[in-house]
Amino acid sequence: MIARRADLRNVAIVAHVDHGKTTLVDAMLWQSGAFRVNQDVADRVLDSMDLEREKGITILAKNTAVRFGDVKLNIVDTPGHADFGGEVERALTMVDGVLLLVDASEGPLPQTRFVLRKALERRLPVILVVNKVDRPDARIGEVVDEVYELFLDLDADEAQIDFPIVYTNARDGQASLSEDEPGTDLRPLLDLLVEHIPAPEHDPGHPLQAHVTNLDASPYVGRLALCRVRHGSVRRGQPIAWCRTDGSVQRATVSELYVTEALDRVDAQEAGPGELIAVAGLAEVTIGETLADPDDPRPLPVITVDEPSIAVTIGINTSPLAGRDGSRLTARQVRARLDQELVGNVSLRVHEIEREGGAGFWEVQGRGELQLAVLVEMMRREGFELTVGQPRVLTREIDGVTHEPVERLSVDVPEEYVGVVTQLLALRKGAMDQMVNHGTGWVRMEYRVPARGLIGFRTEFLTETRGTGLAHHVFDGWAPWAGELRTRTTGALVADRRGVAAQFALMNLQERGTLFVGPGEDVYEGMIVGENARTDDLDVNATKEKHLTNIRSSTADVLVRLVPHRRLSLDQAMEALREDEAVEVTPNAVRLRKVELDRNARVKAQRRARAGAAPV
Repeated sequence: MIARRADLRNVAIVAHVDHGKTTLVDAMLWQSGAFRVNQDVADRVLDSMDLEREKGITILAKNTAVRFGDVKLNIVDTPGHADFGGEVERALTMVDGVLLLVDASEGPLPQTRFVLRKALERRLPVILVVNKVDRPDARIGEVVDEVYELFLDLDADEAQIDFPIVYTNARDGQASLSEDEPGTDLRPLLDLLVEHIPAPEHDPGHPLQAHVTNLDASPYVGRLALCRVRHGSVRRGQPIAWCRTDGSVQRATVSELYVTEALDRVDAQEAGPGELIAVAGLAEVTIGETLADPDDPRPLPVITVDEPSIAVTIGINTSPLAGRDGSRLTARQVRARLDQELVGNVSLRVHEIEREGGAGFWEVQGRGELQLAVLVEMMRREGFELTVGQPRVLTREIDGVTHEPVERLSVDVPEEYVGVVTQLLALRKGAMDQMVNHGTGWVRMEYRVPARGLIGFRTEFLTETRGTGLAHHVFDGWAPWAGELRTRTTGALVADRRGVAAQFALMNLQERGTLFVGPGEDVYEGMIVGENARTDDLDVNATKEKHLTNIRSSTADVLVRLVPHRRLSLDQAMEALREDEAVEVTPNAVRLRKVELDRNARVKAQRRARAGAAPV
């Protein structure tokens, strides 16, 4: 017998990055009375990590609870960036329906396709929320038609295509069921949510089953297992069966039990079916495991997510400047931190690398450059010093043929940049699927591009479009290896000795290309101090001082100014790497360097590579 809890709804908000998910949750919390009138609350209150606020994106899926009449709405805010798709997939296991948020001007984009495909695979009912209807360039009717086309393209059936639509201005907290009539509050959306999203199902005679979908930590009670209760109920102090991913079953006790009210976790004595809970008392619990009845343990299927497609080498800092900034320098500390990340991030893989000269390096596999760059950025802020290699794609054999990951890329550019972007993507083996001119001076182009062709693409794309272009991409499957790509046309200016960068030397070097260091900065042999305008690498002396003499020069009074050097962010540095280069990452610095610091060793490695031998 199946029963439903009418007083509860579990829903996820899914959308492309920057379409307004977190802003909509803010408005729901305010209108539900979760905050006092005079309470000081930050915008995008669910983006609580420093990195989320700095980048303006959601990285971790988080849940909150809104009271609407007699119904409790558990709302899960999910990331909008494709690299954090593992968070989206995990969040969808907790809910019974989704709000699909689409920008009234931009329409559905690649990540919209990704999250919608996952929702349709799970047979979750969808409510379409057309957000930002107040934009002057809003094209609401066309966007709704594009969403219908997307549903058809993803092989949705008739029941799934028959979805309700609500039009919102999340920033002002307004919703309406008609595109022609502006709303006054979010009540139409909340009414639709309660009506269209099904209440959680459960079997009253079924023993306890709670699925661990996420992890958190508390300074007071240690690791917390965030669960969705499928059947039965769980009480504080209750003995349970802990069904682990290796197939074993252990006895455990629920030492603490929490549920979510607004933004806070509050103590609870008992939680029933359908509720999202946090449980303490399981020190080594991991995602995908099941909490069950000790007398009748029935494990649920382990959560699986898409396999990684990008890998990067992360290891200890081996540069001559190691140990100046950070407090965590050893291989043991790096390994422990990577193991800690694996516990809560189901989309990452870590493999130790055997290297000449000792251990201390690992291959970290993930969904994309941004996901891996966020991990490295978090580690550097925690005091780690690291060496990070060039991101590279993972390949697989299919029917005896090497296949590589392919991305679906959507590009929005002003009309005058169509030619340069077409040329840019042709060099990266991109195949255009379609091109649409909206008649507003902007053109949208959709491509299928090998994932390795997009490594370093964003920086070059923004430069070529003078910062006006928008590009979004998402994993779209596997295709046969497309051949060799050479996407970076510039070489590197490589320091040939250790010392302090001198203004005199840098003024002479700036004619060669773009500098990455300024006067007074420490440099060492093998460190990349700039970008060479030509394709070859050039060894330079960046420490050369001007020799003083008592002979006057006719040009002594000619003023030569030093152009301000370009300071690379971590994301830009990782994008700029070639195969024989790496990034030195410390809490206070990001430096490009060669993997082999010694010039003679680099020359030998290049000869071996040209001769067809694998580099050591």
